[in-house]
Amino acid sequence: MNWFDIGIEVLLVILTLSFVLGFMRLIKGPDVPNRALAFDLIALQAVGMVALIAIRHEAPMLLDIVMVAAVLGFLGTVLLARYLEDARDGE
Repeated sequence: MNWFDIGIEVLLVILTLSFVLGFMRLIKGPDVPNRALAFDLIALQAVGMVALIAIRHEAPMLLDIVMVAAVLGFLGTVLLARYLEDARDGE
């Protein structure tokens, strides 16, 4: 195991811990905007984790999954922002 592999493992551990904290914020969030931010954070962390796994296993096919997950996470954030804006205008 070389330094590059050790670095990837360390990054995966850090991302996993951050993923758990983001999931806790998603569940306990005091309001909808905090939950939306936590969802966006979790989506980006999942993209990063799959990208690191693709690099570690030398599987470029997993990068297609990374691109699709990134686009879906972005679309989810945009849709939630539009929903929140419409809900605020309706008050």
